[in-house]
Amino acid sequence: MQADPTLPLPPMSDDSREGASRSPFQSFWMGGFEGADHRNRLGTPLDMALASGHLEHLEADYAGAADRGLRGVRESVGWRISEPAPGRHDLRRAETMARAAARHGLQIVWTLMHYGTPADVDLHDDRFIDRFAAFAAAAARAIGALTDAAPIYNPINEIGFLAWAVAETSRIYPYRADLRAGAPHLQDGNSLASGYAVKRRLVAGVLAAIDAIRRVDPRARFLHVEPVVHVVAPTAQPELAEVARAVRDYQWHAWDLIAGRDAPELGGSTAVLDLIGVNHYHDGQWEVVTEKRLSWHDRDPRRRPLSMLLGDVWQRYGRPMMIAETGHFGSGRAPWIDEAAAQVALARQAGVPVEALCLYPLVDRPDWDDPAHWHHSGLWDVHAAPASLARTLAADYAAAIARWQRSLPG
Repeated sequence: MQADPTLPLPPMSDDSREGASRSPFQSFWMGGFEGADHRNRLGTPLDMALASGHLEHLEADYAGAADRGLRGVRESVGWRISEPAPGRHDLRRAETMARAAARHGLQIVWTLMHYGTPADVDLHDDRFIDRFAAFAAAAARAIGALTDAAPIYNPINEIGFLAWAVAETSRIYPYRADLRAGAPHLQDGNSLASGYAVKRRLVAGVLAAIDAIRRVDPRARFLHVEPVVHVVAPTAQPELAEVARAVRDYQWHAWDLIAGRDAPELGGSTAVLDLIGVNHYHDGQWEVVTEKRLSWHDRDPRRRPLSMLLGDVWQRYGRPMMIAETGHFGSGRAPWIDEAAAQVALARQAGVPVEALCLYPLVDRPDWDDPAHWHHSGLWDVHAAPASLARTLAADYAAAIARWQRSLPG
């Protein structure tokens, strides 16, 4: 399978060409540490960096990444965690990470908001915008002082998913779509709705944050991370093809808003859409209305290959990109990375400037809603009992990665 040859690649602008020839990423192969810090559907505050033992094992986690040839990592600053009171910022965790990463020769790509907000911030209220910009400036001031290289920030992780979760589901406390008058009786909502109003507000926050960060540190680069998806009509309902296309196009909302292609009054521009991060998981392809996933394990022929998904992004925006998150769980980890890496190689051969691939998560994590359940999705599995949270390398996954590191990039 290869990138769609019927659609021409866009010409590179001068800044795109420079970004493609001079990658801002220190390493093609990277790893990400789960950093979600929102309140789950029960209202329990999450701190995944703490729950996974990453904070306790920070030096060992970074040493392990470096030993495996991963010279870059994704980390979350965590707005909820780092603003314990309105306007009071505590960036000691991020500063500790920055210093430790420097000791191990690692570049950090920072996410400022990984779903969580301070308790008094409402994502349905425009006051969120200035409040987030102030936090972003404080974070950039602290982090920028600790690095000689241009820092890279992902202001808000997965705007599309977060907006949908807040507006259409009950996954993130205190937002309760199931209590709205006339809301569908689905605990997690459905993909027919996109949460567009919340997306606009989140993007306005991103644009304000970028302005604030640039005033603090003009060197800063910006990575905008969204999932890529594919949506089809159920086989028995081909008349839903246009509905499926409309839902599929929701994936462009956040990037279009940032780039000023949609709602230019927000202030978006192509210059702001600096670097694109693409998240790709097995469950990101489904039937509209039924919500049935197109099974990766069963090789559903309706699935769209990753190389084509990457080609779609490149054809639409012409921006350098990275795979910001990809991975699987259990025995599927090695086959998944074999397929994902092969697809990235095909995309690069077709001229799509994929600058980095981030394994996510690098270390196993517990479930958001069931802390006793561990996903076994990392390069290292975690043993939750005893409480040492000791790590064990997933040997087959590690071997598959090592094989690809010899040829990709190439």
